[in-house]
Amino acid sequence: MNRTDRLVAMVMHLQGRRLVRAEDMAAHFEVSVRTIYRDISALAEAGVPISGEAGVGYSLVKSYHLPPVMLTAEEAAALAVGGEMVRQFTDASVSGPMGAALDKLRAVLPRDRQEHVERLLRQTVVRGWAPGGNTIADPAAEPWLAAVQRAVAQRRVIRFSYCARDKTAAEVRDTEPLGVVFYSGAWYLVAWCRLRGDFRHFRVDRIRQLEVRAESFAARPDFSLTRHLAEQQAREATYSARVWLAETVLGRARSESYATLVEETRRDGGAEYALFTYSYEWLARWILSFGSEAEALEPAELRERVRAHAEAVASRYQEAVGS
Repeated sequence: MNRTDRLVAMVMHLQGRRLVRAEDMAAHFEVSVRTIYRDISALAEAGVPISGEAGVGYSLVKSYHLPPVMLTAEEAAALAVGGEMVRQFTDASVSGPMGAALDKLRAVLPRDRQEHVERLLRQTVVRGWAPGGNTIADPAAEPWLAAVQRAVAQRRVIRFSYCARDKTAAEVRDTEPLGVVFYSGAWYLVAWCRLRGDFRHFRVDRIRQLEVRAESFAARPDFSLTRHLAEQQAREATYSARVWLAETVLGRARSESYATLVEETRRDGGAEYALFTYSYEWLARWILSFGSEAEALEPAELRERVRAHAEAVASRYQEAVGS
């Protein structure tokens, strides 16, 4: 990028943000901080009304902006989150131009729209998933994502009915939404659940009858979404396993399991899969629920747990016949 293009890009960059440090601009444009100082001076001499000082940060005066693009806050947020997904799931040949396009968009948004987008992006995390992972979430069944994002940005309490994975009846929850996360092929709301008195993750496509309430909640200065996710990941050790699943039960297996199923070898009307699980005990009971249409292959501990549960079931039926 030549200097002229960089100067124009710097104005666009400043227009899309309230305050920008020279160090952050240097990293963004891949130049030295000294170069940023010289460019800021050149822009000021050219009549661009930049306020601020070295070591603190720079901004454009509020009256200096291009005519606003007529986008709603939700439309701008959707484009911003889409840009974050492009950054995660593409390479630099696509993510670079997307970043420049988003800078241009943010530069022409009114100040309140800019702040809405910035708050949302600070509280949104997009994670990739392994090939063959559980990506069954149906976008048509997720009408609440935009409302959840808006509640996160506005710090508004939301009430909804929630269907847990193993329940058919929905349970009403009042929550303080703190972030939105994408992992394992689905969107999750990270929130403080007032019913449980703890942080919880709610899969968005299992939310029913959501209501964004007028009540706002105080910020939690000690809560960091990034730190929360890192701590949760550290607590949740995973264990590797291999199973055989018949083709007839694969759809159910993918819909019920949080595990990542990676196909290895096809045989006997099904296939062997490698996966990770948080609990061999849970996995053993789950495999047994498929009857003869599933088999635990590795490790030996998993096979032993399945065998023990199967023997206990068989013993119960033998006692019933004997009586």
